[in-house]
Amino acid sequence: MNLKKTGLLVLLCCIFIQNTSGSGVHAETISVSAKAACLITSDSGQIIFAKNENQCLPMASTTKIMTSLLALESLEACGNKTVEITDEMVRVEGTSMGLMAGDVVNLEALAKGMLLCSGNDAANACAIAVGGDKDNFVSIMNDRAKQIGMNNTRFVTPSGLDSGDHHSTAYDMAILGAFAMDNDRFMSISSKKSDKVTFVNPQKTVSLKNHNKLLRLYNGCIGIKTGFTKAAGRCLVSCAEKNGVRLVAVTLNAPNDWDDHKNMFDYGFERTVSADFNDKSFKSSIPVRGGTENSIAVCSMSSFSHSFLKGDEAKVKRVVEMPEYCDAPIEKGKIVGKIVYLFDDKEIGRNDIISESSVEKIPTNYGIWNSIKDFFSSIFSFGK
Repeated sequence: MNLKKTGLLVLLCCIFIQNTSGSGVHAETISVSAKAACLITSDSGQIIFAKNENQCLPMASTTKIMTSLLALESLEACGNKTVEITDEMVRVEGTSMGLMAGDVVNLEALAKGMLLCSGNDAANACAIAVGGDKDNFVSIMNDRAKQIGMNNTRFVTPSGLDSGDHHSTAYDMAILGAFAMDNDRFMSISSKKSDKVTFVNPQKTVSLKNHNKLLRLYNGCIGIKTGFTKAAGRCLVSCAEKNGVRLVAVTLNAPNDWDDHKNMFDYGFERTVSADFNDKSFKSSIPVRGGTENSIAVCSMSSFSHSFLKGDEAKVKRVVEMPEYCDAPIEKGKIVGKIVYLFDDKEIGRNDIISESSVEKIPTNYGIWNSIKDFFSSIFSFGK
């Protein structure tokens, strides 16, 4: 897992859930048709709006967010392997991407089949190809859910078809949506209104249309996934981005989900702001011990942005952390410190402090007394 994903994971897992009673955060401010709903900032997981966000409910084909994400993560780790479709893979009811036994496709094609046209055949094929069998793959799904903080979710099927105690919550699905959209391949696929899938055998190309009409209905929508079964009702996880703020919205059992999401996004974007934390002008120096130079110039070349409820960006604390000295040798570009930004005593991001040049270590024949003299000289001159 890369650092960006790790940081997101920590923030999502540590976020304080403001409401656990089920009545929702700011639920009185807008009306939604959904039985349960949740709106969060994607980068921090802060709840902007919620209604029964911790109520366990079936989530239909929004399940395929996890299934397709695992397919794409497998692709990134092991390559875009080909999958020969079997009878077992296509022996499933409901929506399909048109797979037939004997077809050969790759994992990316299966991910497209799940995210665009919600193919249950693609989900089954992915489960068997990645997990060995469906039961093992479902275990992988549940393990991954726990890792990213989905504490009230239980996957039973890879497709989202109703079976046993297959359930999640609006809040958990928002966490999953935010995490999945941090995967570039996932975002690229789920943001497309349509796309083409190339079969390895037989050699052909088919066009798939995205079921997510919100991509056409809401300016700024960039994904994610629809779902429907009789038991779950209409389910939708969506993501939109405006003015540097990315929000994830979830509705479960929502008769009027398109309007619900448009209203939630309008509400959220009116109340949030993206703040930039740029330290590219930072300059300083640090004493060097045992080096051919007494000190080394340091700087920062980093910046990041973060989403807040309007007004909260002013509450961020900036802390510069640098050592009293550095030991030679020091390579140019070495990380020697950091500038940390805190909100509510939690780290929301950091910019690295790096050395602007290199400093060689004093040769061993230079003499210990000369080294000690130079070290103390550098400290006293640094403090002037």
